[in-house]
Amino acid sequence: MTGPVPILLYHSVSADPPSWIAPFAVSPATFAAHLELVMASGREALTVSQYLDGLRGKTALPQRPVLITVDDGFADFADHALPALAARNLPSTLYVTTGALAGGAHETVLPTAAMLRGADLPGLEAAGVEIGAHSHTHRQLDLLPKREVAAELARSRDVLADVLGHGIRSFAYPHSYWRPLVLRLVREAGYDSACAVGNRLSSAARDHHLALTRLMVRADTGADAVAAWLNGPGTGALPRRRRVLAFGWRQYRRARQPQRGRWSP
Repeated sequence: MTGPVPILLYHSVSADPPSWIAPFAVSPATFAAHLELVMASGREALTVSQYLDGLRGKTALPQRPVLITVDDGFADFADHALPALAARNLPSTLYVTTGALAGGAHETVLPTAAMLRGADLPGLEAAGVEIGAHSHTHRQLDLLPKREVAAELARSRDVLADVLGHGIRSFAYPHSYWRPLVLRLVREAGYDSACAVGNRLSSAARDHHLALTRLMVRADTGADAVAAWLNGPGTGALPRRRRVLAFGWRQYRRARQPQRGRWSP
């Protein structure tokens, strides 16, 4: 069995991102430097679905995998992230908020930004990018009624399937918020993998396939931290006290509705 796996999470790769996403953006030079660290680590990059197939014994897993994921679907992925990935032959997984795709009705809580178009996605996939769903409106799914969660999951899946011509296997929770009901609905929607955050290395023995933990790369994440994730043992499991606090935080967020407020990843 493979050891702890770093699943890196990026958002925008831009030298001049909109102010609302800037704390979660990295410059193209920083992104390229991080990819050089991936190369130097000797880890083999996989898409999320390739990793899942390995976990299920459908394919052989490399001894030291790494996953590179990007959320939301900013246009700068095609402009800056993809060229850096392609130059190093590194696959990745891009989770797209379908209601934010350029040319649509902007049915999303994401503020205005330059976003990918649906027409861009087949070309990205051909270049080695797995396209996954990130809901349609980017709302906090753990606060929504069951029927709205199901609609979010189905609509994002169906929009992407229509554009790409095949089923969509992987999902990423907006804001990383989920609970058992949401996880069950993700499974019922036909996804066989899903990513949260957690800010620790993913563990095949600990993580649910529909709640893979990722390491969020922020604007202030230093190269030393990324190198440590790639080369070190990482942090341990989420302690019980943190799980209890997460439950309390959900209640606080529910009390502070509406959904269409300040954005966070």
